[in-house]
Amino acid sequence: MVKIAVDMMGGDDAPGIVLEAVQQAVNDFEDLEIILFGDESQYTLNHPRITFRPTSEMITMEDEPVRAIKRKKDSSMVRMAEAVKNGEAQGCVSAGNTGALMSAGLFVVGRLPGVARPALVVTLPTVSGKGVVFLDVGANADAKAEHLYQNAILGHVYAKKLRGIEQPRVALLNIGTETQKGNSLTKAAFKQMDGSQQFNFVGNIEAKMIMEDEADVIVTDGFTGNMILKNLEGVAKSFGKIIKHDLLSSMKNKLAALMMKKDIKGIAKQLDYSEYGGSVLLGLDGVVVKAHGSSSAKAFYSAIRQAKVACETQIVENMRELVGEQSE
Repeated sequence: MVKIAVDMMGGDDAPGIVLEAVQQAVNDFEDLEIILFGDESQYTLNHPRITFRPTSEMITMEDEPVRAIKRKKDSSMVRMAEAVKNGEAQGCVSAGNTGALMSAGLFVVGRLPGVARPALVVTLPTVSGKGVVFLDVGANADAKAEHLYQNAILGHVYAKKLRGIEQPRVALLNIGTETQKGNSLTKAAFKQMDGSQQFNFVGNIEAKMIMEDEADVIVTDGFTGNMILKNLEGVAKSFGKIIKHDLLSSMKNKLAALMMKKDIKGIAKQLDYSEYGGSVLLGLDGVVVKAHGSSSAKAFYSAIRQAKVACETQIVENMRELVGEQSE
């Protein structure tokens, strides 16, 4: 049985979408238990594998992250993280304030021994539908070469254990594929990664190739990764608007749209990274999953499923072993 703690109050459309996702998750997975933290007056579920814990505070998107974690001890996010820390839950999921969740991960759940800085990882869509592991997408805006090297190890373990890729191809995001390309950070990171025995490093990769299945893991710093992630999200939304506008521009196009409706939905689904779940905060001594702030019930459900798989595949234990080897 896998136990997941869930922040009922985090996210733009909480608690509605959270409650819907939790209900669906316990219905679909008979080996899943949920501990739900939030406002008792808004709790509406009744299921033998859902345990509800009332909280009196809530961390908002406007709260200063570290201060909120330290001052709002009875918030749904802090209580959720404490459930992981004390072993009551194996992992947790929240769509709340990203900075606050990272602070809760660091100060409540705690880092794995040997991890300098945890990293946020997502699985981005690719043309084949296989997806690519991409990190860091926002945990650390300022990184050093050793942090990128460690991200490569974390991404390697994530791709191997959670995504079932036996020998993940690890690439470094850069402005060119040549060895000497890049700034001081990427040049130094390349030197550390090249020839590593801990993962299969395949060299530099350009941003235009992210979705082309040229690598299984792509490593970058949190500043660059966050901009790439938001750009891809914006492009996908704009693409949808353009297609919709063009297909509704004439009666002939409207008829074509009706015939292609299923295909268009399939393309949109392939471009939607929320299908893969949320962002996992790697390098912590517990599974912490960040769902998108504007998550739908479907996206939050995917994040719960992702947390469940991460617990089942013992992702934390595997990372503890490999990162420990690196630090020795």
